[in-house]
Amino acid sequence: MREIVMDTETTGLDPMTGHRVVEIGAVELLNHLPTGYVYHQYINPERDMPRGAFDIHGLSEEFLSDKPVFKAVAQDFLDFVGDAKLVIHNADFDMKFLNTELVRANLERLPMDQVIDTLDIARWQFPGAQNSLDALCRRFNIDNSGRTRHGALLDSEILAEVYLELCGGRQPDFVLNVMAGRDIAQVDMSGWTPPPRPKPLPPRLSEDEKAAHKAFVEGLGDNPVWYRS
Repeated sequence: MREIVMDTETTGLDPMTGHRVVEIGAVELLNHLPTGYVYHQYINPERDMPRGAFDIHGLSEEFLSDKPVFKAVAQDFLDFVGDAKLVIHNADFDMKFLNTELVRANLERLPMDQVIDTLDIARWQFPGAQNSLDALCRRFNIDNSGRTRHGALLDSEILAEVYLELCGGRQPDFVLNVMAGRDIAQVDMSGWTPPPRPKPLPPRLSEDEKAAHKAFVEGLGDNPVWYRS
């Protein structure tokens, strides 16, 4: 199963008011393991950079002025994505921008059914809790000390670790920075076993349910199947 964990940076909050994508970062996962293949592209938005957006990601109008426009890199981005699932935190925001850019480039939109939103997963697992990317890093003890500002590739790498935790936990020794450039087919998983559960799961049956079952079994005769060893 191929998945692409990705993030974007933009000039603002709403593409319908003229804001544009300025950076795309994406990390490839194969069967929930990072392959080391990434996509990273800065993009010239063909407009000014509002101060509020600059304060978030630090990408200035001057820095982006010699970068390619979205239309020039759009097909390379789509080729990298292919038909993989897109893992995005707060996917509505990124997809709105990406699809607006794709329409401007006369290309097909990315369908929402291709998307896995980690914000939705986190809200389901931790209702009422803070579920920003930084909050999830704290929850899962993921090091995000390098995230002094938002950056699409760095945020994608961090989100990949968060996503694996949301899916049940990272496997030992498979951290993004040590997997980069390695061939997954060469990784020996034969000796790996899941760690023991530190605390047994609580019983799901109530005492009333247990008593009702016992009474039911006692009414089945002298040798019901539940009494056989």
